[in-house]
Amino acid sequence: MKKILLITAVILLSCVSCSDNILDISPKDRISEDAVWGDENLIKAYHSNLYNSILHGFNIHMQSKATDEAYCSISWGIGIIPLGNYNADNITSVATTDWTGGGNIYYWDVAWEYIRKINIFIEEMQTDEISFEDKARLVAEAKFLRAYLYFELIKRFGGVPIITESYAMGADETLTRNSFDECVDFIEQNLTEAIPDLPEKYATSDANFGRATQDACQALRSRVYLYAASPLFNPSDDEEKWQKASDAAWTLIEEDNYSLYPDYETLFNQPSGTENSEIIFARNFSSTNYHQAPMHNLGRRYGAYGGWWASNGPSQNLVDDYDMINGEPPFLEDGTINPASGYDPQHPYRNRDPRFEATIIHDSSVYHGDLHEMWIASDGESWGYDSYKESGDNPRTNYILRKFMPPEGRAISWQEHYTIPWIIFRLGEIYLNYAEAQFELGNEDVAREYLNRVRSRSSVDLPDIPDSVTGDDLRQRIYNERRIELAFEEHRFWDVRRWKIAMEVENEPIYGMDIIKDVETGEKTYTPVKLLERNFEEHMVLLPIHSEEIRRTEMEQNSGY
Repeated sequence: MKKILLITAVILLSCVSCSDNILDISPKDRISEDAVWGDENLIKAYHSNLYNSILHGFNIHMQSKATDEAYCSISWGIGIIPLGNYNADNITSVATTDWTGGGNIYYWDVAWEYIRKINIFIEEMQTDEISFEDKARLVAEAKFLRAYLYFELIKRFGGVPIITESYAMGADETLTRNSFDECVDFIEQNLTEAIPDLPEKYATSDANFGRATQDACQALRSRVYLYAASPLFNPSDDEEKWQKASDAAWTLIEEDNYSLYPDYETLFNQPSGTENSEIIFARNFSSTNYHQAPMHNLGRRYGAYGGWWASNGPSQNLVDDYDMINGEPPFLEDGTINPASGYDPQHPYRNRDPRFEATIIHDSSVYHGDLHEMWIASDGESWGYDSYKESGDNPRTNYILRKFMPPEGRAISWQEHYTIPWIIFRLGEIYLNYAEAQFELGNEDVAREYLNRVRSRSSVDLPDIPDSVTGDDLRQRIYNERRIELAFEEHRFWDVRRWKIAMEVENEPIYGMDIIKDVETGEKTYTPVKLLERNFEEHMVLLPIHSEEIRRTEMEQNSGY
């Protein structure tokens, strides 16, 4: 027995961030579970494992492929989302447990697995027999994690069962779904109970950064209330919900604990542990627990796979939505060129919002000292080294993701251990949350002020949105600012659904850019090219619950599936 317990201890203490199912303990392992609650080190190891429930987006299939941010070139796996081919039987093709990461779309099974673990932890900590210095803080962290998981569930599925006790894994239970608003109240209860026993914040350079804090709780509160106030979940446009969203964001803003990081590109490409004034909460990585996002997303020039099967090339749809440097959109609502913008279709990348260059590698971009060339000669006999004609691992859109990619001086190879953090909450989002809530409350001047704060980041420095932009035009600028500022950060998929504009946006085709270089003059012409017809139906605003789960638990399925 001593040998068994020793092995269990070693596994728990050395594999805190390894396999998700380390502590899925069945009855035959009960002696191991009892050992956990009798040892402070094992308790803390169990608790640290709970943080594996925090999603990060550095998967082979990034969530952007399921949106209009990128062109998904495959019809399987995450490709079922843009094609509209998903249903209650095949939705696990985009499960977070899929080997590609599934774009972090279907999170049902993993979320409930961790909620069960959290409930066990909270139950065990209720006894006075377990006592150690950090006990109250760890319980508070567990409640934050439970709140986070419930939000991840309700934004995908709407109301879900509220479960506060542990059930045996695989137990057959008849579960009743609580309402969306009841789940929001439960999230609020967890955050309210957690905050008093948490530190206010950790600096990003602190070894504890990545653990729950009061500010992380408040940032989650801001996002939860924003979603709860949005048209999808607030069909009556209850103003009180918008006020809650505004208040939650303002609490963080008023504390003044954070500031916009000066350089937009550097914000996203520094290793974990780097000082950063903007990040509130993130999933950190280490040299032993690392990711390979650069090799998954860069082009074949670096031996990378362009998003795997070149299926994460940023779309022309996204490129078109970046403003010009004078603050004007390049296109009018009808798709024609905005004459006030200065946009030149034969030089489409000149004088754009600096966030464009920081986010996307395009034809004529210089990255890591390399001039990227995506053109094809007019006679079809030659092409640029970064063209899709050169390699199937160069995206067909002729755009490559730059956001999150290593800065100059950092090697690009499969042997590198990349530790760039996945940002969960940052001040830029909180400003945008506040702007949106203030707009919906009728305070357009305040909304415009906080949009302009985001746009005035020193490396961006765009002109203010004019006072003449009001009403629905201002709402569209709010929507577009989120699209640009938060690109590839796993907001777009959910934003278009909560705003109830998905029927329009998600049915638009995905475009790339064809670049033809005249063999005689060397002049280039740029022509958008349609790459993918997409399909979205009204009921798809929420995800289906897998049919096997419905049969097992007898829960109600989401409408339309």
